[in-house]
Amino acid sequence: MLFFSLISSFFVANSLFSIEFNELKKRLEDYNFTVKIESPPVRSTYGLLEIKSRTIWIEPLVFDLGIALPTLIHEATHAAQLCGGKGEIRALNLPFSPPNISRPFFTHYNHGLRRHLEAEAYAVQTHPDGYNLVLSLLDKHCK
Repeated sequence: MLFFSLISSFFVANSLFSIEFNELKKRLEDYNFTVKIESPPVRSTYGLLEIKSRTIWIEPLVFDLGIALPTLIHEATHAAQLCGGKGEIRALNLPFSPPNISRPFFTHYNHGLRRHLEAEAYAVQTHPDGYNLVLSLLDKHCK
């Protein structure tokens, strides 16, 4: 009976996760972004937003790693930054910062703007309510 409960919990958790991922993907598509579940054209990345084509790539491996939703949240934050900049990516100047543990992922960028953009994306990705937060950022900046 315990085995059945664990299996049921696994499927419930994954289907809830899938619903959020699919809803965020749809919201991005509603705002004229294309979301591709395939390896990004830049090696060694889990996700990528190409500004000119408004295309987001999500590396399929993130599903196996259990980080598909956080990866999409990160790229959706960049989408909101693009919408907020009216075709040019710009910082949204959010009132919170990413956790210190995420700093090695963006402090290597030499360009101040790129570092700030990545810091915002990690701040939203790691926020306790990151999913709802990114939906509101998209609605605010992409409508």
